[in-house]
This record gives sequence, C-alpha cells and structure tokens, in this order.
Amino acid sequence: MNAPMNVQVTMAGTRRLLNINNYFYRRGGAEAVFFDHTALFEEIGWDVVPFAMQHEKNLPSPWSDYFVSEIEYGREIGLKDKVVQAAKVIYSFEAQRNLKRLIDKARPDIAHAHNIYHHISPAIFATLKDAGIPVVMTAHDLKLACPSYKMLRDGAICEDCKGGRIHNVVVNRCVKGSLPLSAVVFAETLLHRTLGLYRNKVDRIVVPSRFYCEKLIEWGWPAKKLVHIPNFVDVDHFSTDWTEGDYFVFAGRLAPEKGIATLIRACARAGQKLVIAGAGPEEAALKEIAHSTGADVTFAGYLSGENLFRLIGQSRGLVLPSEWYENAPISILEAYALGRPVVGAAIGGIPEMIREGESGLTATAGSVDGLAEALAGLASRPAAERAAMGRAGRAWIAAEFSRAAYRRKTLDLYQSLTGI
Repeated sequence: MNAPMNVQVTMAGTRRLLNINNYFYRRGGAEAVFFDHTALFEEIGWDVVPFAMQHEKNLPSPWSDYFVSEIEYGREIGLKDKVVQAAKVIYSFEAQRNLKRLIDKARPDIAHAHNIYHHISPAIFATLKDAGIPVVMTAHDLKLACPSYKMLRDGAICEDCKGGRIHNVVVNRCVKGSLPLSAVVFAETLLHRTLGLYRNKVDRIVVPSRFYCEKLIEWGWPAKKLVHIPNFVDVDHFSTDWTEGDYFVFAGRLAPEKGIATLIRACARAGQKLVIAGAGPEEAALKEIAHSTGADVTFAGYLSGENLFRLIGQSRGLVLPSEWYENAPISILEAYALGRPVVGAAIGGIPEMIREGESGLTATAGSVDGLAEALAGLASRPAAERAAMGRAGRAWIAAEFSRAAYRRKTLDLYQSLTGI
C-alpha cells in the first residue's frame, strides 16, 4: 500500500503540493485545470502529489493506492450499497483515513482542492486542518452557495436557497427531480455547514471569474476569503493557421442549461449554419428542434484535441448560448487562442471574457432574437474583420489569461499562507 521509495521524500528545499480532485483523468473543465495546475508546478521543481478517487479511466500514479474507492452514479446497485454510498457522499471517513496515511508518507507544504464533493467529500478539510496544512480550494461551480451547485431549476435561474434556506433543495427536488437524491444533498449541505468544513477549514477560495466572486459575497462569503485567479491556456500550443469556413460552432455537453435549443432556433432565424460538437441527454430533442425549424445544423458528436480545435479554428466563431451562471469557460480561451471570435450569452462570467465588438459579441441569455442578431451581425462582417477580432482575443488572453500569470498569482497565494 505504500508509495515507491523514489517518491517518498523530496530534495531539501523542494516544495510539495497536494493536489486534490475527484477524478484523475481529463473528464471536464475542472480536471483540465487540475492537470494543468500540476504540470505548471512540476515545471518549476515542485513535487506534486495527487489525491483522487479510484476509477477505471484514471491515469497511472504511484500514489493511486491512497485514492478513495469509486463512487460512480447511474449504476444499478442494491439498497445496502446505496445507503453506504449516500453516507460517503455526506461524509467520507475512508477519505480521511487514506489522506492521513498519505500525509504521514508525504507531508505537503500546502493542499489545493478542486472538485471534491459527492465523491471524496469535504471531510478531508478537517483532516488537513488538524495536520496544520494550509488549504486552498478552487470554486469551479457554485456548490459553496447552492446545494445543487448550478443555481438552476426547471431551466431557469434559481436562488431560493439564499440566506440559508437550503430546505428548498428538497422542496423543489433540485437534484435530478428526485426526492431521495435531493434529501441526500440537503443532509450533506446541512452537515458540512454545521461543521464549517468549507467556511472554517479552507483558508482561501480561488475563484476564476469576478462574477462568481460577487455571487459568493452576495450569498454571505467574506471577500477576504476569496482570491480571483482566472483560468488560463498556453496560446503557444494553438495554431491560428486556418481557412475560415461558413459555419458557427458550439462545443460542449448537450444539456438544457447550455442554451443549445435557443441557439438552433437563432441560427434558423439568422440563416446561419451551425456545427454542434458534443454529446449528452438532449441530443434527440435538439435534433427534433433542428428538423422542425429547418435549421442547418450538423451534429458532429463528441470531439476533442486536434479534431475539435480544427473545427473551431475553421469556423466563423464559437458560440456559448448558456442559460445558467457559467463560471469562466476555458472554451472561450481556447477559441481566442485559435484566433476565432466568440459570441456569448450575457450571463455569469461569460461577459467579462468578451470585449464587446473587439473580441466578440454578447446577447441576452435565452433570447432567440438577440442571439440571431449577434450571429447575423458577426457573419455579415468581412472575414478579415473576424480574423482581427480573433487576433485581439488571442493577444488579450496571452497577457492576462496566461499560464505565467496563473502560476505567479497562485504562487503569491501559496506564499501568503505558508511563508515559503
């Protein structure tokens, strides 16, 4: 069960980071930040030790024996296993035990958590605090305020739990429309808040968007606890050598809150071609909307890496028609890095990542007419002007959303907590 001898200790003066996330494979945006964060610090000589959940898709790690056992939702399990799983979701003693063994083997200078709820659980924050290890957590979503983390119910923004009224997560059956699941999340939230696992055991919350900073403060989080550090991309890893096509592109999960139905209707109204790259529960319904509206839509399925970058690079622009409080979508940064402008819904953290008329355009969230106008407006501009907007976006993020800026701000935060 012990890690190999060559990873037990670090050289004198080497700093050690405990990097924590539910999943240890590139599953989504939070995982991308988690792995890129690891690489950034390993590059400057830090020893980075991961702590995650066991999963068949995990990348190899010499520390995997310390990972917690898998909890994967959507699988058929018996009543006894459901009870055990629910208990782990609420408070994982296993995670505490495994983490304590890991700390004994490789004591870190600081711990940084990403997404940990529902799998690892914030029980680990009590273990870290007892061990005297400074703790930082990145708020990738709004879980610190909203029990169901999206502030979204029945396709509309919901802030009913504001002011501590978390019973509304049960009343409204906010978790997949299920009373039992919503009750588990209510119990989880109540216990975590009673024990102060986030508020008292975490030293600083890293928030990628200014909007999320403002929203968390509005919901009672002290401003001094929050640190705004934007997400980043390395523009040098992205090509801008593309020949523009005649379509817009959406890339992401096909889920109701993403506003794709609105986008399809807007494309039909504006007479614009759309390519949708992604998979998800709404695919069949979205195809029906495309058929009924006569929209020129191509469903490309799930794409990643160079195939996705090529699709975006050859488009007129990336569209984010979200209808929920997005945080700081890395897809916007990637579009700019590829030299493409962005059309985004004016909701959540999206507007602060678009310089209106310079790097892209915004439209009212959920408005078919507004989005159609923005799409038609961008399409009517000369290709050279769209390319110039993409270049402006790329230059902006190279300066303010760079890997160097992210690492410098994170190092400053770590030093403020550790003194090293």
